[in-house]
Amino acid sequence: QVHLVESGGGLVQAGGSLRPSCAASGRIFSFDAMGWYRQAPGKQRELVAMISSGGSINYADSVKGRFTISRDNAKITVYLQMNSLKPEDTAVYLCNGILYGFHYWGQGTQVTVSS
Repeated sequence: QVHLVESGGGLVQAGGSLRPSCAASGRIFSFDAMGWYRQAPGKQRELVAMISSGGSINYADSVKGRFTISRDNAKITVYLQMNSLKPEDTAVYLCNGILYGFHYWGQGTQVTVSS
């Protein structure tokens, strides 16, 4: 079994920052890629940021310049530094790990940005 556990969400005012993290546990040594998706009420799940084991990074256009993804391969942990948060960033943020094309998901952490 592989588990992804997120932490670090919360409530913040617009313009503020949060740094959720996601740690993997169980029968896993590494992922080919780790990242974050988000899903707001009534909206489809969307990719926020993804980082490969080699360090290649992909961001959604809506978060470029504000969010920074990083990972610690030794700890099988991924982080998302979120700055200049906007009310439209409000969503459940879900951790994602990809191994041999299979997607593993965390339960999600709520991020709420008040105006």
